[in-house]
Amino acid sequence: MLEAGARLGYAASGVLHLVLAWLTLQLTFGGNGGQADQSGALRELAVNPVGAVLLWVLLAGFVLLGLWQVTEVFARPAKQKLKPAAKAVVYVVLAVTTVSVLSGTSTNSNQQTANITATAMSYPAGIWAVGVVGIVVIGVGLFHEVKAVRKGFLKDLAERPPRWVVRVAQAGYVAKGVALGAVGALFVIAAITHDPKKAGGLDAGLRSLLAVPAGVVVLAAVAVGLACYGVYSFARAKYARV
Repeated sequence: MLEAGARLGYAASGVLHLVLAWLTLQLTFGGNGGQADQSGALRELAVNPVGAVLLWVLLAGFVLLGLWQVTEVFARPAKQKLKPAAKAVVYVVLAVTTVSVLSGTSTNSNQQTANITATAMSYPAGIWAVGVVGIVVIGVGLFHEVKAVRKGFLKDLAERPPRWVVRVAQAGYVAKGVALGAVGALFVIAAITHDPKKAGGLDAGLRSLLAVPAGVVVLAAVAVGLACYGVYSFARAKYARV
């Protein structure tokens, strides 16, 4: 039951990343689309009856995949518990976000991030903590880049998939690495400038890429990469080691 649920969860992640890629592409061409992050992608699905029904399927997938990761925490040796624990948290957050969208209580994640950052900065050493968070997020982004180059994601699969799956996975992990790096950089900038408004979530991070040289090209490439990760997630639903 949980194994089938885990595969549903990977497919749900695929849907989420494809919608996220579409929203990112709209940013590239200056469109007024929704917020380019997980909550924005989920809200995009909620605007029509078919998407609203699909949200319930995604919710089930996120919950079941999160539960499967929890079982992995208990099943693995102490040194191998961190990875499934972190993934469990990610899918729980996605499930909670989906519930907030379904209930109509979803909020602007950029503003929410800025508010949380401001609260953190009000405490002693809070600015340092925000900077450390930024560095950690950048580190996670770099980890995704290394995972793409070394094809580390193959360890998550029960069997070696076709070459095209490997290629889209590599493109997807590179794109996610760039996006996370941009988010982490915003936290570091917020800490350096003592301005919590500089911090932001994925949407703010993606928008910030437009400010770099050839930003439109970079953001378009990230959008394509996120779509590739969505395709890989569907393949992972089939080939995942569960």
